[in-house]
Amino acid sequence: MTTHALTNQVPPLSGHSLLTSDPALEEGLRRWAGRTAYEDIAVLGELAGRPEAQRAGDLANTHTPVLRTHSPTGERVDEVEFHPAWHQLMDTAVVHGLTAGPWTEPAGTGAHVRRAAGFVIWSQVEAGHLCPVSMTYAAVPALRANPDLAAAWVPKLASREYDFGLRPLAGKRGAIAGMGMTEKQGGSDVRANTTVATATPGGPLAGGETYRLTGHKWFLSAPMSDAFLVLAQTGAGPTCFLVPRVLDDGTRNPFALQRLKDKLGNRSNASSEVEFDGTWAVRVGDEGRGVRTIIDMVASTRLDCVLGSTATMRQAVSRAVHHARHRSAFGARLVDQPLMRNVLVDLALETEAATTLSLRLAHAVDEGDSDFSRLAVAVGKYWVCKRTAPVVAEAMECLGGNGYVEENGLARLYREAPLNSIWEGSGNVNALDVLRAVSRQPQALEAFVAEAKRGLGHSAALDAAITGLDDVARYAGDPAAAVGARRVVETLAVTLQASLLAQHAPTEVADAFVASRIAGGHGHTFGTLEPGAVEGSAERILERALRL
Repeated sequence: MTTHALTNQVPPLSGHSLLTSDPALEEGLRRWAGRTAYEDIAVLGELAGRPEAQRAGDLANTHTPVLRTHSPTGERVDEVEFHPAWHQLMDTAVVHGLTAGPWTEPAGTGAHVRRAAGFVIWSQVEAGHLCPVSMTYAAVPALRANPDLAAAWVPKLASREYDFGLRPLAGKRGAIAGMGMTEKQGGSDVRANTTVATATPGGPLAGGETYRLTGHKWFLSAPMSDAFLVLAQTGAGPTCFLVPRVLDDGTRNPFALQRLKDKLGNRSNASSEVEFDGTWAVRVGDEGRGVRTIIDMVASTRLDCVLGSTATMRQAVSRAVHHARHRSAFGARLVDQPLMRNVLVDLALETEAATTLSLRLAHAVDEGDSDFSRLAVAVGKYWVCKRTAPVVAEAMECLGGNGYVEENGLARLYREAPLNSIWEGSGNVNALDVLRAVSRQPQALEAFVAEAKRGLGHSAALDAAITGLDDVARYAGDPAAAVGARRVVETLAVTLQASLLAQHAPTEVADAFVASRIAGGHGHTFGTLEPGAVEGSAERILERALRL
């Protein structure tokens, strides 16, 4: 008797392109970025599906960063060591233009959509290293408030060469940026920060007016980055600064790393606490306008939160569909069991809606459509990131006990799932930000509604939902509306997703999404689609969920 005969086991999900296996992503890339961008990202899609890439992701999370505060002789060094797999992942991300390159490319080339598609693909390999990649991308809009700093730093942040190590900017082929805004006493309330900036003219940094910072940052991500955007108090109020790790003369900037955070997920990425004690910085933007300056960076990192959450959902659902296609129970493949099909189709609809929305947001950046993106990015960040944890949990359940063990990859995705909903403004912060945008920038709501109205004519239910968006304006300036902010954002998000699918997705996808999310044909959990939404169209929807 053979006690360990391998039967009814699922083969590894590898050796496929993460671009061509994802029709929604592939179609969006072609639609909004064009042929050249498609060919560029197709190479990354092939790399991401290889077993070697998956192995690098596993190693980077198994061998997590290590903080070295002192040298063997007692000198303060404040360095973080990473496993070679981390550097391999970072190198691929930088080489394929996932950092700040799109900001330096001509308008109309679809550069931000190209990057967005690449971000979704490469995040599925490993999410933690995309944190410094995202901050490097997002730093550029803020740095442009200081043209001299931008001229020095943006070419290095946009470089496709990964050049790790603490050296002066002049000696580096490429640079990575981080940021540190939150402090112990304030959290999301960055105006409560207590770090102090003292003007000190003639400091050892080029690019503008120099200051020295004294204070503590509770969360400073990717501490081995070359520079950080931080907030500190001047006499005029919170002000934005660029803090390099190494000064122009080659000496280390005072930068005492206190500890690395022991996080639920995102474990490959080092998140730290740092003490500033006479740390040199260059002002970015006007004194007292730091929040306004840094918000340009936050808008871009929020977009990446949407992209990263989309990637997490996509990878989880891909694994669930792959498992169901190869695993049998009770006399049939799981994918052929009616209730399992209901669950998988429901998850596939959620993922395709997130994918289409995220690329549409990136397209708005390419088009310079700030009115639309001002509201839509905050809406998307709230909703897509909120949906990620339940999607991953349901996908894990599709694998049963096999999904709960580390070697299947879903456990890591599950730990990662809440991150983007917390980072860059948690749910309440984003929801209230949406209400502020509606109140202070009515043109943002007008642009949002105009985009949604492109989906008119699909069905009576969707037409009614789109027309109803005009009522959101009544929340403008009403303090009592804050308690209902989440409900407002949910309505905006789902209606926009439905409209985008009506415009761009196959009929069966749009019809099923509208019937379930707009017309009320859905319960409180995934897998509660009405039978009519599954029968006849399930195979086509699941083919789009994972096309191999």
